[in-house]
Amino acid sequence: MFDLDWIRKLITLIDESELDTIEVSRFGTRIVLSKSPPVSARLSFADVGGDPAPVAAVAPGSPATSVDGAGAEALPGMAVEDASTAADEPGEELLEIHSPMVGTFYRAPAPDAPPYVEVGDRVQTGQTLCILEAMKLMNELESEVTGVVREISVQNADPVEYGQVLFRVAEDGAG
Repeated sequence: MFDLDWIRKLITLIDESELDTIEVSRFGTRIVLSKSPPVSARLSFADVGGDPAPVAAVAPGSPATSVDGAGAEALPGMAVEDASTAADEPGEELLEIHSPMVGTFYRAPAPDAPPYVEVGDRVQTGQTLCILEAMKLMNELESEVTGVVREISVQNADPVEYGQVLFRVAEDGAG
């Protein structure tokens, strides 16, 4: 359970800081505080059906930095939206995979390691696509769709913004 005064202090903290969103988990309860409107309202992302309870799932409006008593947890969630750009094949619709946070985009787990995915690679639900570093924490971004990567929109080690398109994927069964 959370103390109401403690929650008020968190609200004041986020209002007075440059943080956009904070997520706190304690004893199985999760609170998400955000200055921005929910992702679904701001960017028209489609709800990908994630369970909003676990940190690993996507809940619209909750891409956030997770904090609990043990420190920060990884955020493998992502948001998916229908792409309005031309696809590689006629009639092929692409899904856009957006960054759930501000951070640094890394294509591989280490500088000398091969990238997680390349254009043309088939990806499965749950497969790691990249790492997003935020505040010295490495967060794996996992695919929530099965399909073929058609575009990687960001260069390795580039900074990314919240909601920025990272990948475009031709989903199996789409189009």
